[in-house]
Amino acid sequence: MGYARLKEKAHALFEEAPFINQIHNQVEYQQALDLMDELIEDYDYNRPLIDTLSISIDHFENESEDFRDFNIRIKSLDTGVAVLKTLMSQYNLGVNDFPEIGSKSLVSKIINNERRLTLDHIRALMKRFKLNPSVFFNKEVFGNTEAKRCARGNHLS
Repeated sequence: MGYARLKEKAHALFEEAPFINQIHNQVEYQQALDLMDELIEDYDYNRPLIDTLSISIDHFENESEDFRDFNIRIKSLDTGVAVLKTLMSQYNLGVNDFPEIGSKSLVSKIINNERRLTLDHIRALMKRFKLNPSVFFNKEVFGNTEAKRCARGNHLS
């Protein structure tokens, strides 16, 4: 294989679409999103480029001032409540459809951030919906340790 030709093609690609490697502004961000929309139409064929572009998009979304407030709000969300709300939406469930948590009133308080899911609630939801414990824990706050403890049946420290 001639590496000189390969390098030449790579340089030509990054000159034409520098956002594939690194996004610098909103215009390049929009170009990256537009390209991603096209690439996913033939996911298997375009997967290497999708993987590279997704890293660039992810980095921009995590580091750009444009997303700072949004990222702060996301990190402050109670992941367990978000999972519970998602389950309710996906399975068309109401507050009275979670006997493993308790009363309709308790589920409502959890949804409204007045109370928190306990480890027993999380274990019951994991079993019922066949979920990995890590979906209930914000890694920014807990790390993977608490999810592993929950899976083993241990309590939060």
